[in-house]
Amino acid sequence: MNLRYEKYADGLVPAIVQDAETRAVLMLGFMNAAALRITQETSRVTFYSRSRQQLWTKGEKSGNHLEVVSIRADCDEDTLLVMARPTGPVCHTGAATCFAEMNSNHLPTDLLMELEKVIDRRRSEMPESSYVASLFEKGINKIAQKVGEEAVELVIEAKDDDADRFRSEAADLLFHYLILLRGKGVSIDDVVKELEGRRK
Repeated sequence: MNLRYEKYADGLVPAIVQDAETRAVLMLGFMNAAALRITQETSRVTFYSRSRQQLWTKGEKSGNHLEVVSIRADCDEDTLLVMARPTGPVCHTGAATCFAEMNSNHLPTDLLMELEKVIDRRRSEMPESSYVASLFEKGINKIAQKVGEEAVELVIEAKDDDADRFRSEAADLLFHYLILLRGKGVSIDDVVKELEGRRK
């Protein structure tokens, strides 16, 4: 890929980032040769900050990285299109994109990742009033047992026609499943990547 960095006074080419699955335009950044090289080597989108005059990897503070799927140059070789998978909200405001648009396919994942952060905080701080902390205090066997109990309750509700109760039990199971994952040092993103690998 021979980019024409010299076309711009600052030597930075625009890099448009698009969600590889939803095709939503997520953000616009700028890259020099070093930023592009690091992006290709690490598979995490890295830009050059014009305001700070330094390289920065998206998500290095927030944890909301952009995992690279592909990088293409346009016909004039002076603009990049980066197809990526966001691991959380992209905009610094907390929005899914920098253009105030929804990126609906990732909203459930965003919520689950936020729940993971809450679970991790409860586990770290262990407040006395926290239900999550009490489960961690009892150990992994108790957490696994609770997941089993919630799964049975969901199966029981599935035999009836009460949609509200079924949704409620499904939420309980998912919540306790997240606690079990974190107890085993696994993230929901790890599980999603495992499923993506099977799809391929």
